Amino acid sequence: MTERFIPLIDQRFGSLSAGVPAQPIRATGLLSDSLGRSLRDLRISVTDRCNFRCGYCMPKEVFDKDHTYLPHSALLSFEEITRIARQFVAHGVGKIRLTGGEPLLRKNIEDLIEQLAALRTVEGRPLDLTLTTNGSLLARKARALKAAGLQRVTISLDGLDDAVFRRMNDVDFPVAAVLEGIDAAHQAGLGPIKINMVVKRGTNEREILPMARHFKGTGIVLRFIEYMDVGATNGWRMDEVLPSAEVVKLIHAQLPLAQLEPSAPGETAERWRYADGAGEIGVISSVTQAFCGDCNRARLSTEGQLYLCLFATQGHDLRSLVRGLNGGPGASDEQLASAIGRIWQGRSDRYSQLRGSMAPDDSDGRRRVEMSYIGG
Repeated sequence: MTERFIPLIDQRFGSLSAGVPAQPIRATGLLSDSLGRSLRDLRISVTDRCNFRCGYCMPKEVFDKDHTYLPHSALLSFEEITRIARQFVAHGVGKIRLTGGEPLLRKNIEDLIEQLAALRTVEGRPLDLTLTTNGSLLARKARALKAAGLQRVTISLDGLDDAVFRRMNDVDFPVAAVLEGIDAAHQAGLGPIKINMVVKRGTNEREILPMARHFKGTGIVLRFIEYMDVGATNGWRMDEVLPSAEVVKLIHAQLPLAQLEPSAPGETAERWRYADGAGEIGVISSVTQAFCGDCNRARLSTEGQLYLCLFATQGHDLRSLVRGLNGGPGASDEQLASAIGRIWQGRSDRYSQLRGSMAPDDSDGRRRVEMSYIGG
């Protein structure tokens, strides 16, 4: 019998402490890390569960029926999430993305959205509040999400061919149901909608042109993402990466493109518009072209670990600050803001820029966090 190793155990309990600095760090909206990168974007994982078993994220061989998920008591409550998010907003965050796992599996997610939608940036503006989903539950949830204050959604869709899509999600889920969810999101006003397609060479690259043709002229922005070396369970190999340059070349030969400027600082996607004006696509070159230089994103796991990089090996334990240790009092808002400030100020992560000179699984032997644990 082959021994099965689930590296999530290390990530859940091997965290770094998030102590309160002796010298308070005031939240002024101008927080920068050691490389001068501002804090602008917070991604919050609300569950470690998903109803898909995509091989690049939650392969069935690891996340099988015997997999142990986090107990509900370990998860941050909606009130705890909102309290932590408020301190990030005070430090300059203007965009919050809810993710998972599959975030729509979190019961009463609309209540959290309503709480977060009430927050205001340091300039007094509403947050850019968005959510990433596999679309499986979107048809029934779209109107309630919009009513709660969600502004837009990003939907993962790795192909239009039903056989290819069922093979990639590995739970025999039909593509028609996701397309129905996309239509429901559009009707509810959750836009602009973005579609993310992870491209894996030898698996779904034949879906690139059909996807481009399908969404061209719809107002939906299709983004192609290079298959990434996130975590340690997806069996990543460089020869399965289809570089974004090849994706652009393939589409351009059939549907001429012209490059656009980035839409915002820290934008991960390189943007291209159709020459006939019928919309745009994006490519996220997470492997072949590093975008660490202006990365402004922090990630909060479902049980309160703060990660500073998608390829991190350890998080910083904010939950213990919020709840207190051994029955003691939790940190005040000012102390929580100071702790977050110190963590971000010490940030020096730039894994993608250093990838070529590093060992396959990090030189210190620790395994990187799984995408299903902190979201993409």
